[in-house]
Amino acid sequence: MNYGIFISKPIMTLNDLAQIGSHNKREKKAYNSNPDIKIELSKNNIEIVPLADKYVKGFYNLTKDYRKEHEERMKTERKERQKTFTEMLNKSKSVVADELLFTATHNFFDTMTTKDIVDWANTCMNFVYEDLGYKKEQVLHATIHLDEATPHLHCVVVPLVKKFDKRTSTERYTISKKQYIRDKIHLSELQDVYNVRLREKGYELERGIKGSDRKHIKMKEFKKATGYYEDKVSAINKNLDNAMQEFEEKMKTTKNSIIDKEYIKVRKDTFDSMNNVIKETKKAIEFQPKLEQLLNEVDNYTKSHQTLEKENRSIQREIKSLKTRNHNLLEENKNLKSYVKIILKMMKQFFRKLLQIGNELTKEATTTEIKEYYDANYLESNDVYDIAKETTREEELFNYAKVPSYLKSSRESYNDKEKRDYERSL
Repeated sequence: MNYGIFISKPIMTLNDLAQIGSHNKREKKAYNSNPDIKIELSKNNIEIVPLADKYVKGFYNLTKDYRKEHEERMKTERKERQKTFTEMLNKSKSVVADELLFTATHNFFDTMTTKDIVDWANTCMNFVYEDLGYKKEQVLHATIHLDEATPHLHCVVVPLVKKFDKRTSTERYTISKKQYIRDKIHLSELQDVYNVRLREKGYELERGIKGSDRKHIKMKEFKKATGYYEDKVSAINKNLDNAMQEFEEKMKTTKNSIIDKEYIKVRKDTFDSMNNVIKETKKAIEFQPKLEQLLNEVDNYTKSHQTLEKENRSIQREIKSLKTRNHNLLEENKNLKSYVKIILKMMKQFFRKLLQIGNELTKEATTTEIKEYYDANYLESNDVYDIAKETTREEELFNYAKVPSYLKSSRESYNDKEKRDYERSL
């Protein structure tokens, strides 16, 4: 299955606009920074909306009324507040233009002729006019690039509009992308509409990964987050290792526990070391959803950008590195899950031992801990059954975890049985 891709990229300054124009019109003699561009094929690129001039000159022609209005307004401004049209645009928090990028996963274009690709691009342009609401005179330039691995359409628009200004009670020109794409939620809705338009025209494309650009997490941010989680997983594994080693050492001394007529005492340091294991295991379990969310984010990011990565070799290398690190994190997460599973099994055995041989204070604390684990979904009913059966806390815990009544033991004397079992284990 192939995916349709529509991305909106804001252009904030005229210098940025000039750089994008130089790229889109292939005005550079060489593309050393992007060897994926086969400059000898650039003659095959097709302009859907031509522009004979450079981007900035074309922009000034498109916005000449806006510029005239601005210059008239500056005549009445105080000298220290006066700005040229260019200064005003570059220092504004608004965009000067918006680049709309349309493409699809590579196999979609495999069987297409040049005419087929032009038809697809015209469908994209109809979406720009009919669904985004741009007029033809607002389109600065639109071109199909056929000199890269995956054909794609660049459409640069200038969202020039007239809006009512409450301060002056007049209509004034402004450039406002929000008049066409209000926010990220609206962009996602437009991407849905775009997908519908493609399918209505008979193109077998699915919508791109929904929400993949919701947070606009840049590559550097992903790398930083991935590094943090790698360190976090490593720390969790190390802490669990240390806690387990300490607990195993303490368990070697449990045979020296004091046997009394009324109860059996468990060494406090042994119990404390198990509590430490429990604490570190809780941290690992609580961390898992965050780790899995990152893994999904990275996976979605790489999938949704698998065609765009071809535009820049450095991005391609970054994504390849990110995929490798993501794979390593998946393996770490798998190992961590296995580790947690083993520790939970050991904890079940330890909980059961405490219910069998501990004094009443120990049993009370252990029962509370078991209930907390059950409430947090770390233990299920069958786990509680395995831990509590044939102990003095069986009835309380069975009722709490809703263990079926037919599984309840016929009990004679727990204390005697537990004491015999413990003495037999010595």
